[in-house]
Formats: sequence, structure tokens, C-alpha cells
Amino acid sequence: AGWDENAVGSLEKLNEDDVGEFLRRGAGNHMDNWAVLVCTSRFWFNYRHVANTLALYRTVKRLGIPDSRIILMLADDMACNPRNSEPGSIFADDETREDIYGDNIEVDYRGYEVTVENFIRVLTGRHPPGTPPSKRLHTSARSNVFIYMTGHGGDEFLKFQDSEEISSKDIGDALAQMWEKQRYHELLLMVDTCQAGTLAKYLYSPNILAVGSSQKDENSYSWGHDQYIGLSLVDRFTYVLLEQMDKVIIGSETKLIDILRRLDPHRLMSNPAFMTSLWKHRPLGEVLATDFFGATTVVETGVPPYPISAATSGQTE
Repeated sequence: AGWDENAVGSLEKLNEDDVGEFLRRGAGNHMDNWAVLVCTSRFWFNYRHVANTLALYRTVKRLGIPDSRIILMLADDMACNPRNSEPGSIFADDETREDIYGDNIEVDYRGYEVTVENFIRVLTGRHPPGTPPSKRLHTSARSNVFIYMTGHGGDEFLKFQDSEEISSKDIGDALAQMWEKQRYHELLLMVDTCQAGTLAKYLYSPNILAVGSSQKDENSYSWGHDQYIGLSLVDRFTYVLLEQMDKVIIGSETKLIDILRRLDPHRLMSNPAFMTSLWKHRPLGEVLATDFFGATTVVETGVPPYPISAATSGQTE
């Protein structure tokens, strides 16, 4: 199934009660959360793509996902670009001007390391010998994985480094390998690029929810213009998403579907695309924003709980 079945800006077909056939492996709660955040663009005029990615990086870190569970891939270093009038800093909002680069940042793949091959290796776990743990996605069958990608794209492709492309078939096959190798429990794929919806055309693995900034034959647009940097700081889709995510805190009960419903096509200047046909194991209405954007850690000891009340009920002072 492709995006076209559910690609409506109003989300009328995001039926939170339509569960479909129950998939047993997806029945339990997940144990931990991971994020793969990818900026695929080089060159100064693509500043906003780096800012998109770093803004999501700061969001998931604020909500509790540690650097050890984030794979951050930045194809260019805008903070150190000689054209940057704010050296060492990157901004995504021209009003708050909060530095989203700063000191506390761990970039796992930088510059020419950001390739289609390395991205697929991260997802599938097929690394060459000697790859450090910080560059690996150590997920399991009970991990929720959030994948965010931004850059320049088109019909069923996303450019990397302005020199190669990843196709919708590449993404579909990589996520299928993840499922077969038990590398995720639930997966949210989110893409901010032109014709983003077409990148999910060949997804076929269970428990995947996909969201794109635009549908086929539609462009995705930047937000505003910063007079000091001289460029747009962020893209519209990511900016509107961040507006909603800024209201979410650790332990929040905010539903993911409510976040998605606020992706207003009038503000995006495009129709957001949604693919829900692979999400059949539980109602979308149960999914919290923090199920993907926040941290969950479950420690299993293998020891059954001891009934303290029973042990103490017969004691007297």
C-alpha cells in the first residue's frame, strides 16, 4: 500500500480505532526509544536542513532520549561555515534565537560520512569491523525507533550530498531488514522534503507509521527569512511540528495523532502525507508523542516481584 490511501491533510482517514488484524509481536509495551536524525544536504544555502535536524535533536534530548540512543547525521557543518555571521551557532527560530548547536552535542556521522551506504548500515546493523559503538543502532525487537530525514528530494528519492540518492525501494527494503532482524518494535518515519510522501511507496513491514511534509507533485517550503544569517532558518513542516512538540514534556499524555492533526496545510503550503496502512497492531489514538520523541527505559530483572504486604502483615511491634 502506498501513501495515496491515507494522504489527506485533514487526517480524516487516520482512524484511531481501526486496528485491523492484530500482530502478536507488536502487542507488548516497548522497552526503549531510539532516534536516527539525518540531514542529507551540503552547502551554505541549505542551512535550514541542518537546523531542521538539530531542532529535532534538541527536542528528543529534552524529552529524555540520551545521546547514546541517538544517531545524528549532519552532511555539513554550518556552525563553522565562514559565511556564518554567528560562528559556532545555529538557529532555527529568528525570534527566540536559541542556539541549537552549542557545546552539548554529539554528531555521529559528519560531512562525507553521511552517505546512503552508511545510513542503510545504521538501520540494518551491517557495519564493517571496527565500527565504534557510537555509530551503531543497538536496538531490539522491543525498541521504538524514530527516523527523521530532511534534504532535497523528488518523486520517490532523497538526495544525499547532492551526489547520490536513496530511493523509496531502498528505504522499504532497509526497514524490512530491520523487522526481520528484530531491530524495532514500532517505527515512525518522518521526512521533510519535496514530494516526501512518495518515499513510503514501497514500505511493507509491520508497525510502521510514516509522515511526510508534502504529497506527490508538491514542494515543501522554507519558513521566513533571517536578516542576520541571510537565509531561511528552518522549513515550514519542521517549524510547525516543533511548535507542537515544544508543549510536550516528559511524562506528557499528549497523543501523537493530535500533533499530526495540527500540521495545517495552509501554514505548510503543502498537504502533509500520512501512511497508516501498516499500523495494525494497536489504535493510533493510544500512541503518545513520547512513544517516539521521548525516553522509555524498562529494566527486566527476571525475578518475580515479592509481595511485601504479605510478608509484613503478620509482624507486630
